[in-house]
Amino acid sequence: MMKQARTLLSRSLCDQSKSLFEEKVKASTLRGFASWSGSSTPGRGFSGKDAPKPSGRLFAPYSIFKGKAALSVEPVLPSFTEIDSGNLRIDRRGSLMMTFMPAIGERKYDWEKKQKFALSPTEVGSLISMGSKDSSEFFHDPSMKSSNAGQVRKSLSIKPHADGSGYFISLSVNNSILKTNDYFVVPVTKAEFAVMKTAFSFALPHIMGWNRLTGQGNTEAPPPMNVTHLKTDPQLELEWDK
Repeated sequence: MMKQARTLLSRSLCDQSKSLFEEKVKASTLRGFASWSGSSTPGRGFSGKDAPKPSGRLFAPYSIFKGKAALSVEPVLPSFTEIDSGNLRIDRRGSLMMTFMPAIGERKYDWEKKQKFALSPTEVGSLISMGSKDSSEFFHDPSMKSSNAGQVRKSLSIKPHADGSGYFISLSVNNSILKTNDYFVVPVTKAEFAVMKTAFSFALPHIMGWNRLTGQGNTEAPPPMNVTHLKTDPQLELEWDK
């Protein structure tokens, strides 16, 4: 009888310990999941083939927030069109889309009043090659070679600070149709500009479509190219969508 009682007591204590252990593990797991899901780093805690695959379009802009305006930059991949014999050729080259937003308060920006400027591969090369005292200026007419030419004019300017501590990146957009004249200035530090140049250098072959030719960055055989999936978002592709 005493032996049976000891056995029952032992089992009870064992079950209680097991229950407490499982609760601790569950709580620890939930904390870990909350920490992982709250992180902005994709694939944290995973590596190689175990990394989760995005189910849709991946957004990874580089953003700079300053007192009067914010600047966000991200690559726009090229689109392809199918020609004879199932071959593909570039339909529209990619770009590096710069999006400017005005500040409407402390750490608040008006996304509805954004303006865009798409850097071509050659313009990306001009920015990458800039020295600490160099300046660059680019002019775009979104409706060039059409009956609406000259109605919207965009000017992007990059000028160094007088003390060499960084650059002023400014965008001017004159729209004679809407009778508006928008102007944005975002001061960037040397470190922020260095990040932009490095990221632009990495993105350049991708916006040209050359990474598909060389298999750059792929450790596995590239998947079959789906032309429909490679079509870029029109809102990102057209800098004159506003």
